[in-house]
Amino acid sequence: MADPFRKSSFRDTFESLVVTVILAIFGTTFVVQAFKIPTGSMENTLLIGDHLLVNKFAFADPQGPLARFLPYRKIHRDDVVVFKFPGDADDAQEPGEHFVKRVIGLPGDQIRVVNRKVFVNGEAVSEPFVRNAYPDEVRSGDDFPPVTSGEMQGATSTWRAEFPNYLQNGQIVVPANEYFVMGDNREESWDSRFWGFVPRKLISGRPLLIYWSFETPHGQYEQNTLGDRLKQMAGMMVHFFSRTRWSRTFKLIH
Repeated sequence: MADPFRKSSFRDTFESLVVTVILAIFGTTFVVQAFKIPTGSMENTLLIGDHLLVNKFAFADPQGPLARFLPYRKIHRDDVVVFKFPGDADDAQEPGEHFVKRVIGLPGDQIRVVNRKVFVNGEAVSEPFVRNAYPDEVRSGDDFPPVTSGEMQGATSTWRAEFPNYLQNGQIVVPANEYFVMGDNREESWDSRFWGFVPRKLISGRPLLIYWSFETPHGQYEQNTLGDRLKQMAGMMVHFFSRTRWSRTFKLIH
């Protein structure tokens, strides 16, 4: 006689699938999320084609309902963070798109850049991670803050109007609950020098490691037509072994 309490194999499979989906949704919502690097603004720390796992609970809201159960810590200077672009709809970048940059200024810090050298609270800081791609050229952002908004080439209109409100003795003062961020590849990074601060609420996580890195040309991820994407997928399959940067696999991000 058949056991009335014995589950069918179909039911077992279905329940396992449901549990797997629920865990996957929970994991990508609260624990980790995958991102890829589309630009060279963080070279050489992060390269175009690096695929990251981002720890989403590292900087969880300390006042949130799950805070007591999560290994939360404060954001530190020099942390690499993932955040949603804080700009307005009329800016060059769509609001809400994810960016990856390094925290340079914490709330209350006074920031100044002189000939590409960063000063925090009046003291020069050591930045061994910085790449200077054009050491012999004068670039926008080499000196910050500028004397006038007219010197802010590449800055958004909103930031041009607002940045004088944060000036104090020739330095930018980071407001409460906001952060000043910059890319490691300073001459090719569109960052807080050009569009302002990142509110704490828009910081979604901290990159943990590179789980896969694929050699990708500059500008390829900006090609978004269906034909471009199919071509990119085909290229990945054909050149998976030859263009994978194996030495970067499972590399921790600092």
